[in-house]
Amino acid sequence: MASIPTEINLDAYFQRIGYNGDRTPTLKTLQAIHLHHTKAIAFENLNSFLQQPVLLDIASLQQKLIYENRGGYCFEQNSLLRSVLISLGFQVKNLAARVLWNLPEGTITPRSHMLLLVNIDTEQYIVDVGFGGLTLTVPLSFTPNIEQNTTHEQFRLLWVDQTYTMQAYIAQEWTSLYRFDLQEQHLPDYQVSNWYVSTHPNSLFVTTLIAARPDVNCRYALRNNQLTTHYLDGSKEQRLLTRIKDLRTVLEDIFLLELSAIAGLDDALQLLTEQPN
Repeated sequence: MASIPTEINLDAYFQRIGYNGDRTPTLKTLQAIHLHHTKAIAFENLNSFLQQPVLLDIASLQQKLIYENRGGYCFEQNSLLRSVLISLGFQVKNLAARVLWNLPEGTITPRSHMLLLVNIDTEQYIVDVGFGGLTLTVPLSFTPNIEQNTTHEQFRLLWVDQTYTMQAYIAQEWTSLYRFDLQEQHLPDYQVSNWYVSTHPNSLFVTTLIAARPDVNCRYALRNNQLTTHYLDGSKEQRLLTRIKDLRTVLEDIFLLELSAIAGLDDALQLLTEQPN
């Protein structure tokens, strides 16, 4: 078992995600927690975008994602959920993936994405609450080469060349999101990748403001000052945010983030509103 601390305030977490259901380690519990988590805790990279530390210890994760009503990206989101699931009695294995989304075929990327494999009785499920604009809203059965419905898009896992590729059905075609194998990961593995994506000057998480959150009938996505609402019927709406006030309102009301304690935020938002489009 990977040596990542698991102490967590379950009551505070469940209050944060608005969940008051069963806490026994069953598939029904896992599905409910997964869905509540993704709707309540947005994917966001404000810390790395503002050149502030992204910490993965459980105390820091609880402080930021639970008590400060912030979000985070994959290492934060899935590390927090991992601690919750282990505290509830689930068996969890830590995995890492190479991101393929929006990249040319054949591109080799580092293992910069964290995901989880959860065992329930004799079945296994992929759990991932941290993949931005296409985050799974419910666990996926770890069964290759079948199409699986979720509350949002269809997903599937392809088994090719000793690896699994996660795909989503978008705009009438299957799009690859990431590729992974079953090599177990440990906290130092995630710390190295997290340091790279949160500090490297060419990292998307350093150069670009990103936020995403699924809702009942849509997905919200913010990229710098461009807000896009993707509806489940395939339509979308786009809005350019040209004032700091508008950006803050979107981050607070649509992505449900508490912004009052974030140093230097308005200066960074001002630069975004001044970018040519």
